[in-house]
Amino acid sequence: MALPVGTQMKYWGIASAVFMVIMWFLGDVILPFVLGGAIAYFLDPLADRLERMGASRAVAVTLITLLALLVFVVMALLVVPTLIQQSVALFDTAPKLFGQFQEVLTERFPSVVNEDSVLRKSLIAIGQTISDRGGQVLESVLSSAASLINVVLLFVIVPVVAFYLLYDWDRMVARIDELLPRDHAPVIRHLARDIDRTLASFIRGMGTVCLILGTYYALALMLVGLQFGLVVGAVAGLITFIPYIGAVVGGALAIGLALFQFWGDWVSIGLVAGIFVLGQVAEGNFLTPKLVGNSVGLHPVWLIFALSVFGALFGFVGMLVAVPVAAAIGVLARFLISRYMGSRLYRGLSSTDE
Repeated sequence: MALPVGTQMKYWGIASAVFMVIMWFLGDVILPFVLGGAIAYFLDPLADRLERMGASRAVAVTLITLLALLVFVVMALLVVPTLIQQSVALFDTAPKLFGQFQEVLTERFPSVVNEDSVLRKSLIAIGQTISDRGGQVLESVLSSAASLINVVLLFVIVPVVAFYLLYDWDRMVARIDELLPRDHAPVIRHLARDIDRTLASFIRGMGTVCLILGTYYALALMLVGLQFGLVVGAVAGLITFIPYIGAVVGGALAIGLALFQFWGDWVSIGLVAGIFVLGQVAEGNFLTPKLVGNSVGLHPVWLIFALSVFGALFGFVGMLVAVPVAAAIGVLARFLISRYMGSRLYRGLSSTDE
């Protein structure tokens, strides 16, 4: 005889609360395991495809690991040092850029930026703050990241966790399926498939879109000669998963830098603007429809809210799991709404039962 619904809800509520408390206390300790699990989930379809092509699971995982290691080494040797160097240089150059901006305003709007105007004082204060604090903030971020993800975690634990999770992924899923409560197993499987479809559409698809656009922006901006093009491209690509935000932030930053660097050379400024216009056309008409699809159901406001809440509660780990959890909550919310729409509570006593 199955337990009453109220009793089941009590047990599951207690289990959920205990799980949240454990996550709260573990904090950054579980960071390498979260990263390893995310990498394994991201690469599992590739391993399955290699298996369908005739490779064993061990061979497929080994090939993927070697390829990922090669990409990581290339990134570590070629891209990351340049990215850090340009980021530091951008902070150091910011006062000069604000000075040039102030000169332009002085020439064209002298009454607005006189010595006693609020705008002039604000520009001077912003430039001085970035000069004094920008490098310190960047160094503290890098040092704190190094303390959270030290060499051992980055080069040993995360790849090892990802390798073993990827190797045992199908067996783990089968084992979890065996542990599902029998009365609710069909519903749970249905919800799990919907969540997996949403995550696959958004995380795998949008991750690929971010990588493609970030690479395109960085290479194109460097080809037209824009200073800090690699940083701008990386920023624009990284936040592309929030619709419109990546293009707006990256485009504003790139065009602003282009105005300072190419003032008077309107062809170069137009090329920088055209790079982002072309990127948005490609994203909206090809990349996102092909790689992400239209059935994800994650509203931009919901994403921003989830990132803010989970980041405040669980720090960096919370931001990593914010999107998957938001997708899962969205699937559960739609399921509950559909149940509510078919219930007597919604239809009332006067409706005819189907």
